[in-house]
Amino acid sequence: MLPISMMGGIVFYKWMHLLAFLSPYLIFLMLTITYCRIELRDFKIGKYHMSLILTQLALSAIFYFTLLPLSTTVAAGVFICVFVPTATAAPVITGMLGGSVTRVATYSLLCNVVVATGGPLILAAIGSHPELTFSESFFKICSSVLPLLLLPILTAVVLRYVYRPAHDYIAHNQSFSFYMWAVALFIVVGTSVSFIIRTFDINNMPEIIGLLLGSMVACVVQFAAGRKVGGIFNDKVTGGQCLGQKNTVLAIWLALTYLDPIASIAPAAYVAWHNIANSYQLIHYHHHKCQK
Repeated sequence: MLPISMMGGIVFYKWMHLLAFLSPYLIFLMLTITYCRIELRDFKIGKYHMSLILTQLALSAIFYFTLLPLSTTVAAGVFICVFVPTATAAPVITGMLGGSVTRVATYSLLCNVVVATGGPLILAAIGSHPELTFSESFFKICSSVLPLLLLPILTAVVLRYVYRPAHDYIAHNQSFSFYMWAVALFIVVGTSVSFIIRTFDINNMPEIIGLLLGSMVACVVQFAAGRKVGGIFNDKVTGGQCLGQKNTVLAIWLALTYLDPIASIAPAAYVAWHNIANSYQLIHYHHHKCQK
């Protein structure tokens, strides 16, 4: 499904402007489906989750300020790859690798709340909107990012207490999120390709290469850091997935909307990097399991 979605976006990029408006709605639905899976009694934020969120925020700052002297676009693109929340598909992959589904789902919820509340301020500061003042940019981003990331939580809670049958049906049919993710990936990859082709300039090649390499390094570092932090709590697999697997659909949308659109190349490339990493982990895990 992943290569089909990506190749479809590349082939049909000319028509992506007709579907681009669907991206935030698909992100909202995917998050709502994920949160319906979480039992409120299991939602316990402890040292494990706090250590991971602090590591994620520290890494996002380190990458941004390290790359800033080289290029503001590369710095912003790699930053968004680190700063965005865990992927909605992370609980599924974590379960396949023998990790804790509850832990990664709880971390995803915590991470979305942190990004929703702190994201507008940061994006307003580093974004590419010279026609707007800082306060105008901040409120513009708040008006779209906060509802997108916080309303799914409220929707899941309302469904639980108002219409439990619908809530339980969604909770037991998480595959819906996967197919929505495939459609969203098709749209955002196509939108990114459309933008790159329309605005391609040979002078941008150093930045494009920097975004590709920077996102790869960010992916490796985040998986490694997540496993290192997770190892302290005897759960390397979950830690690696919490930090390494990212909501790239959200990252690309944020980059295209609030940053220099060229920066969207970084999260678009991250799609490949984190799925290559997960493919390797799945092969290694099942090979090790078969040997036992």
